[in-house]
Amino acid sequence: MAKLVALVSLLLLASGCGRRSPSAELAQLSEEFVDTTLAFSPAAATAAGLHVYRKQNLDEMLDDMSPANLDRQLRYYQGFRGRLDKLNTAQLNAEDRADMILLRDQCGLQILDLSDIQSAAHNPMVYAETLGQALFTPLVLEYAPKADRMGHIIARLRQVRLFLSQAEINLSTAPPVWTELAEGETQANIDMVDKTIRDAVPGNLQDAYSHAAQPALDAMRQYLDFLKNSLSRRTADWRLGDRYSGKFRLAMHSSMEADSVLSEATRDLAAERAHMMEIALPLHAKLAPAHHDHTDLEGDARQNQVIGEVLAHIAERHSTRDSYLDDARKDLAEARAFVRQKHLLTLPAHANLQVVPTPPFERGVYTAGGFDPAPPLEPQLGAFYWVTPIPPQWPDEQANSKLREYNEYMLRLLTLHEAIPGHYVQFELAGEVQPPARRVLRALYGSGPYVEGWAQYSEQMMLEQGYLNDSPELALTFAKQQLRVISNAILDVRLQMLDMSNQEALDFLEKQAFQEPQEAVEKLQRAKATSAQLPTYYVGWTQWNKLRDEIKKAHGASFNLQDFHDRALKEGAVPFEVLRQLLLQAPQQP
Repeated sequence: MAKLVALVSLLLLASGCGRRSPSAELAQLSEEFVDTTLAFSPAAATAAGLHVYRKQNLDEMLDDMSPANLDRQLRYYQGFRGRLDKLNTAQLNAEDRADMILLRDQCGLQILDLSDIQSAAHNPMVYAETLGQALFTPLVLEYAPKADRMGHIIARLRQVRLFLSQAEINLSTAPPVWTELAEGETQANIDMVDKTIRDAVPGNLQDAYSHAAQPALDAMRQYLDFLKNSLSRRTADWRLGDRYSGKFRLAMHSSMEADSVLSEATRDLAAERAHMMEIALPLHAKLAPAHHDHTDLEGDARQNQVIGEVLAHIAERHSTRDSYLDDARKDLAEARAFVRQKHLLTLPAHANLQVVPTPPFERGVYTAGGFDPAPPLEPQLGAFYWVTPIPPQWPDEQANSKLREYNEYMLRLLTLHEAIPGHYVQFELAGEVQPPARRVLRALYGSGPYVEGWAQYSEQMMLEQGYLNDSPELALTFAKQQLRVISNAILDVRLQMLDMSNQEALDFLEKQAFQEPQEAVEKLQRAKATSAQLPTYYVGWTQWNKLRDEIKKAHGASFNLQDFHDRALKEGAVPFEVLRQLLLQAPQQP
């Protein structure tokens, strides 16, 4: 990347330009930003494929969470935003403007967190998840020979005591739910070090590993004790309150306001429930003819009864604890074949996707599943579709609630969302973005609504194309999924800004969005653990549909669905306002 910037500079000088263009300046700033901010977190750098920075081997380092270093990061983001403000944006093209928005909004998010929200002082999950990523990535990502990667783990284990001592110094207060989640994540890290990684260490490194692991395990157990017996007594509120609207605008990469999204989502909630009723009535007449479609009831009460009874019937077709992961793999093969048959988009040429259990330290947030893309700096490496297994210690009632929620149809939708044609295809096609600095910027700091909106839109698109033979059961389950997307946005805004209570949230999710009790509990937990993330699904899904309609209208009879998908995905995760410009100015392929 450095060679590319140097070449651009030489060409400009050779043409008589004594000063670089704003586009060239932005390219250099973008490259610097990616490398510098990744180096702030060696754990994230390894996962992204950046292994050496300024002659330092990042794979052997842990994040420096000292107050002095956090302050240095804040000053960097503030200074970098100032440098962006000096650029002549009028001379930037659409591709440059997309990068400019991402850079500026990422600076804004980091400044807000470091100066105001202060996650390092109040969120113990930051430390548990950072440590988990730092140790897990070298275990599963084959960026170097196994012996070298084990050496990196050993080097990082030697720094765990310092890292967690910084955590104990920094953490002043924390919301109880964050502390509880961090306890589970820390125990998962202990198990990973003491069992999973230990079992994978080659014989000639066992002694070195044991020597490094024991003090690291002692430090993790001490941190766990700190969480349970010290931090748990110093509570704080997880709600952002007045700070939420600012974070919302930055996370959505637009000027839209949270209260406007809440109003739109509330309207769409009623419309989606009515749509579900249309799908459910014929099914209900077959399944429960003696109930006469509950015509003695009215409004929400009738919808809840009719739709609820049909969904309960659908939910009984589900995996077992043991077959859950294998069923997801079968669904993946089915989805890949359908996309190829219908020519819906260009599938990645290589098969680097693995279906694996969600890492234990990530299961507090990824309660159903998730996607971990190949490193943007090393796109040839593996990508992972995570499926969160049913914990063996769960009683049957709790486990069955989860399996009913992620029944045969919902598990299919999860696979479409996270893998094909969802996130996996999305990130693989975005791997073609050039130049490399732009590709990495959009992969690491891209638009959340673009990313999550595509995955949700891709589910809808598959059903529109006749996936699973236009199954009405799948259609109703997808409508429930749409209802979940809408309710996600409502839940997040009302929790963060309008003091929605726990019981109000659970009642809303179960009675308005038809979620199983276990799913509702986990969704509320996730909403408390994150902020301004759950609305990205709804905002992005609506924007993808609006964009397709606009491009289809512009091209008329020549509109080609595969070409639309390919061109939109090959831009990477750019803000919609710029994506619209890029697609409208590009010619449609036959």
